Amino acid sequence: MSVNMGSADRIIRALVGIILLGLVFVGPQTPWGWIGIVLLATALMGNCPAYSLLGIKTCKKQ
Repeated sequence: MSVNMGSADRIIRALVGIILLGLVFVGPQTPWGWIGIVLLATALMGNCPAYSLLGIKTCKKQ
């Protein structure tokens, strides 16, 4: 898998993922919080399947 996410995109996804997961345990406890797992996984891998399908790249050219 090639990297298609830039560092800013990865940081934002990781932060939003952590916030959503935190809401599952502390906040309103809705199932939507589990989307945070997907956001964290894509941030760690650096590859977003939706970006690949749409042909989007937010990383700098190599």
